[in-house]
Amino acid sequence: MEKKTFLTLFVVLVISQVNCRNSSTLKTRKKAQILGFDWKNCGQPDAPAVLKSLKVSPDPISIPGDLTASASGSTSVELASPLSLNVTLEKEVAGFWVKIPCLEELGSCHYKDACDLLNQVIPPGQDCPEPLPTYGLPCHCPFKAGSYSLPESDFYLPDMDLPYWLTNGHYRVQGVLGSQGQELGCLKIALALHSD
Repeated sequence: MEKKTFLTLFVVLVISQVNCRNSSTLKTRKKAQILGFDWKNCGQPDAPAVLKSLKVSPDPISIPGDLTASASGSTSVELASPLSLNVTLEKEVAGFWVKIPCLEELGSCHYKDACDLLNQVIPPGQDCPEPLPTYGLPCHCPFKAGSYSLPESDFYLPDMDLPYWLTNGHYRVQGVLGSQGQELGCLKIALALHSD
């Protein structure tokens, strides 16, 4: 992800799918574990925004709990508002991948501006959370063209409300970032979720 370009995409994908803070959907506070986290680029070979590396540990990742992550990536263009984000969320059911529809802005949804999603997570004017400032990584649009990296860093994942329909199972998430009808980058994430 990065210089927040790709960490941003990852954060937007994960938080938009799990946080649910603007959703009135029935929520349940659960302890959860993420197992078998994997990722890959799914854009064209010449895509402007590319994640080059992403490592997370431990496996499983506990929520709430500690997470260690490192990432690097690059963008050959400035990423500025509006940045469209098309998310496809699928769950494996009886050996088949089933697309989860967009339910109150969660699931397989189109977001008109990923920059707005970031502003919901970290309001404008609020300091970026550590360790981003330590490494000169922004947390708001625009993201200047360039190469970015986040050295191995520790994070704490707080307790969060999970929507009632986000049950145990295997999930795939694909996020396609775009601007003015042009695809800028694509990222696929696979994981298994286990919650109490």
